[in-house]
Amino acid sequence: MAEIRRPDDMVRITTPELAEAFIEEQIQAINEQVGPDGKVLLALSGGVDSSVCAALLLKAIGDRLISVHVNHGLLRKGEPEQVIEVFRNQLKANLVYVDATDRFLDKLAGVSDPEEKRHIIGNEFIEVFAEEARKAEGVDFLGQGTIWPDILESEAGIKAHHNAGGLPDDIKDRFELVEPVKILFKDEVRCVGRALGLPESMVERQPFPGPGLGVRCVGAITRDRLEAVRESDAILREEFDNAGLAGKVWQYFTVVPPFTSTGIKDGKRCDDWMVIIRAVNSVDATAATVEEIPYELLFRIRDRIFKEVKGVNRVLYDLSTKEPATIEYE
Repeated sequence: MAEIRRPDDMVRITTPELAEAFIEEQIQAINEQVGPDGKVLLALSGGVDSSVCAALLLKAIGDRLISVHVNHGLLRKGEPEQVIEVFRNQLKANLVYVDATDRFLDKLAGVSDPEEKRHIIGNEFIEVFAEEARKAEGVDFLGQGTIWPDILESEAGIKAHHNAGGLPDDIKDRFELVEPVKILFKDEVRCVGRALGLPESMVERQPFPGPGLGVRCVGAITRDRLEAVRESDAILREEFDNAGLAGKVWQYFTVVPPFTSTGIKDGKRCDDWMVIIRAVNSVDATAATVEEIPYELLFRIRDRIFKEVKGVNRVLYDLSTKEPATIEYE
């Protein structure tokens, strides 16, 4: 398919009617590119872009789409289960689920350098996906949830947006890319996702780093500390949802650093982890301000973390703006 450019006068997709029209146009374009018998392979992370891309491809070609969801053990609580429930059970998609948790965590054991961690996670993901790609027979197309800002950043030399770029040559050279949402901005992708019937919790999912919780379990990842990140993050997200902050705060998460502090539990000294809460507002992540959270809510989150998360004796709230801090810790 020829390169699609976003027309300067293109009407932004802000209504269900416009989203439906876009979906119909893309169904036709996908079928023209793939043909009546073509199959598409897609790495389905469960993020907004890949989920909308998968739902759109599924609507166009049905079970000729093979979606691969790799659980590297660094996803948020409930995310793999939601991907399986929505795509396999509700949408009846041809979904391949790969639980590679042990494989990733074994490779990451003892690695504390943030860039090395990112490198291991990225490379291992490519290896796992490539293994699944080699098993897929008769597949000539690779689906990607590339969106318009990715292309702009790629053209500006900020980053490469093609996920296929890191695949081994025997896999990369075999596929033709299918990118049905690549002329859309993020808010338009969300609008299309709603029109496709994806749940709001998936459509409105907040930004999440590629290495997942691996950069929020600061330093060398241990399974107990990773679990503390995952459980405390789930509590934070649930309480923000209940307080009506989910759509008002741009990004919020918890971090567990690689050191303990002295505390007291049941009248005895303990050395446990601390959980840091981060909640920021931003437009494009180049700058960020700290969200002012009511103390009553912070106290409720704190008490739940103490009660429900094993091995934690301190909860802190990060007041740092970007700059001088960054949004993530690694």
